[in-house]
Amino acid sequence: MCLQRWSFCNLSVLGSEQVSRSWKKYFLRRCHLEMKMAKGRSGGYTCKSLRGHAGRVVGFQYLRANSARHPDVWNSSATVCSASSDGTVRAWDVRNGQLLWCSPVQSPLTAIVSDEQHEVVISADSTGHIKTWSGLTGQEVASFSTASTHCALLQYDVSSNWFLAVGTSRGCVWTLADSALTQRSSVVVCDGFKVDILLVSPDRKWIVAGTKDNKDLSPKAIHTQSLTSPSEGEDPLCRSVPVTGCQAAVFMPTQPARLALVHRGPRDQALTVFDVAVQKTKYQSEIQVQQVASFPLTLTSWSSHVLLAAKDGDVLVLAAGLELKVYSLKGALLASFREHAMPISSMSVDSFRVVTASQDLSLRVLIWRSDGGPGWTLESQYHLLGGSHTVSRGFTAVACDFSSIVAAAEGKDGKDVLKAYSFTS
Repeated sequence: MCLQRWSFCNLSVLGSEQVSRSWKKYFLRRCHLEMKMAKGRSGGYTCKSLRGHAGRVVGFQYLRANSARHPDVWNSSATVCSASSDGTVRAWDVRNGQLLWCSPVQSPLTAIVSDEQHEVVISADSTGHIKTWSGLTGQEVASFSTASTHCALLQYDVSSNWFLAVGTSRGCVWTLADSALTQRSSVVVCDGFKVDILLVSPDRKWIVAGTKDNKDLSPKAIHTQSLTSPSEGEDPLCRSVPVTGCQAAVFMPTQPARLALVHRGPRDQALTVFDVAVQKTKYQSEIQVQQVASFPLTLTSWSSHVLLAAKDGDVLVLAAGLELKVYSLKGALLASFREHAMPISSMSVDSFRVVTASQDLSLRVLIWRSDGGPGWTLESQYHLLGGSHTVSRGFTAVACDFSSIVAAAEGKDGKDVLKAYSFTS
């Protein structure tokens, strides 16, 4: 039964007590938990307010998450780390709302990412200092200065080697290696404009970097080996993606290097999909960026704030303004929703659900359903409310693991709060 419902199941989900935790117990417990997450009824979840930041929350990420692919339905503890303009990084226990640790105060923070495998948190501040922190203790591990007022962060591994890509306000991408943050390379991708598009492909062979600030520039695909192990005197293996005015981009998670981008089209916004690969000849290597599909977007109004995510290898989820739309890879509109009273500010997409956060201070939860064939449909389920507009302006960001949802609420007093919703089995 488990394999029929969740084809990716394996013995590891039973945990260490495999003798007492049979497949039947696992099946019943997980079905019960998923039913609560799908219904969102009172009593099926708890909500904690994570307070302590004295400024804006500029970002947060799960450091220890309950994987949607291999969830632990008996012990669903999770840790979230947040960064704030108050200059601190804080780690929180999602289920009980407890503060685990807080970093020393520094310059206002601007970005945060985490590496769950190595239990490391990486932050950037307004002076361009990049710091790594122990996820267990909050102790500073290493520091590196870019002297940039803006830093986009991307952590990735290549052949078990740890790397950090940093996009700067001057259009460069720095590559730092290992726990000491040793510089490996620096490449200009959009001279004079901040890098705010920074992605790594699922096969870890490509970095895509670009800017949303110049409608005439194209994002660039760079071979990771050119960044992590550059050859002296040689230019990096790099090619521009043939679109301009990019507003959002995502790699399809089950494809090696299939890239989808929302960009300026001939008349309006368009979505184009490319496969990125390298072709080697006897004397040189050449990047190929081959178009797979392209179609205009059916948005009721133009929006400068576009969010793009992907499910598997053939479904794209787009949010713009009040609208949430689901497209096939070929451009067929599979579903459309308009359920928020104010614009969508953030969304989280995984294999189980889609959660949208809005400036109306609500979260909308939508669940993926199999239609009996190879495809999926998305069904809107319920709202989660974030409190009162007398103290909060709205949600600015949202993230999920299998059994919890965390969102950042902008405080009218300048002190943002994290709302943590934990579903109980």
